[in-house]
Amino acid sequence: MSTETIAKPQAKQPGRGGRRMSLPVLLLVIAGVLILTSAVRLITGADGITSTGQMSTALRLAVPIGLAGLGGLWAERAGVVNIGLEGMMILGTWFGAWAGYQWGPWVGVVFGILGGALGALLHAVATVTFNVNHIVSGVALNILALGATRYLSKFTFENAEGGSSKQSPPIDSLGTFSVPGLSDWLNTLNGKHWFLVSDIAGLVGGLLTDLSPLTVVAVALVPITWWVLWRTAFGLRLRSCGENPVAAESLGVNVYKYKYIAVLISGGFAGLGGAFLSIVASNVYLDGQTAGRGYIGLAAMIFGNWMPGGLALGAGLFGYTDSLNLRGGTVNVHALILLIAILLVVGAAYLAWRKKYVPAAITIVISVLMFLWYATTNEVPRQLVTATPYIVTLLVLSLSAQSLRMPKADGLPYRKGQGK
Repeated sequence: MSTETIAKPQAKQPGRGGRRMSLPVLLLVIAGVLILTSAVRLITGADGITSTGQMSTALRLAVPIGLAGLGGLWAERAGVVNIGLEGMMILGTWFGAWAGYQWGPWVGVVFGILGGALGALLHAVATVTFNVNHIVSGVALNILALGATRYLSKFTFENAEGGSSKQSPPIDSLGTFSVPGLSDWLNTLNGKHWFLVSDIAGLVGGLLTDLSPLTVVAVALVPITWWVLWRTAFGLRLRSCGENPVAAESLGVNVYKYKYIAVLISGGFAGLGGAFLSIVASNVYLDGQTAGRGYIGLAAMIFGNWMPGGLALGAGLFGYTDSLNLRGGTVNVHALILLIAILLVVGAAYLAWRKKYVPAAITIVISVLMFLWYATTNEVPRQLVTATPYIVTLLVLSLSAQSLRMPKADGLPYRKGQGK
């Protein structure tokens, strides 16, 4: 008997809402959304919704969200709910900036990771060793991190040249690069504004233009996480702690050790996301810089059903909506209202096909209201654009809640030897 016996039954268990979407179906859905988006761009003239610049900005904003989500994934796959991601990101921004302006950006990246891991250690001690409620511990950590960084800033940044009590001195850039030849060609193709072709060029071009080395590292961590957690014995043991720690312990797995490792890695990822914000995204630390991205990263993880690939899609979606605030937001969000209305019509047709007539009727009514909103306005208020990432977060979680399946022992208290 081996630890594989723990994971096999869980892998076959479907989500509460039914069957999991297969890869071919997912690709068809993505293709359909791209076609509809391209059609909406032509109808509205809002070329910015699929421009190379928009996609490049979306990728840059998606990275810290994705890193926070990966952090949550590691912790929760081991059975520890990590609401403290926001606090770990805050520590990452501060420690990254503090070390970065003194000793260089790469040293800042390392210290950002260590800062997040420090917060994770506190969370692990509270939840794993002392069995403190995971939510209470996470919220307390967020408050502690916010207060601690503000206090420390008064004694460090305020006395440094170019800094203040709410801002660090400037940090040297890590630099950016674009894929030679291919990036320029895709940007030119995107500028043609052809149906679908230019939209795909803008999407791919945004992934190859003005990249930070840290962005490449962050993207690579998604498949690395999948391989480690789902293709190695270490990952199997770690996931078994989140599914059935009593059974894992009976097979010789040191559950405490794996939970500690998972939470520390979780904090390191969140700290890296925070360092990305202060070193790459803005090259200074700012008070309140995370702006709730730790929570959005947690939402991306839930949207992705505790899987790295789905998490990456969720981070990309939230990063895209966040980028609208920086690039032609009022016009682009107005165009996306039409896209949402069309998608609701498609969703209503699907619900009717499934003989769910009441939800289908409600969806049609909402769709009509969205069409009327689009037809009677030329742009949306700037306040709505600012709130769009958070609105999308709530909508996505509410619509996907019926098909989610969290690790069975996630957030449950565990004591060594409790199965005896």
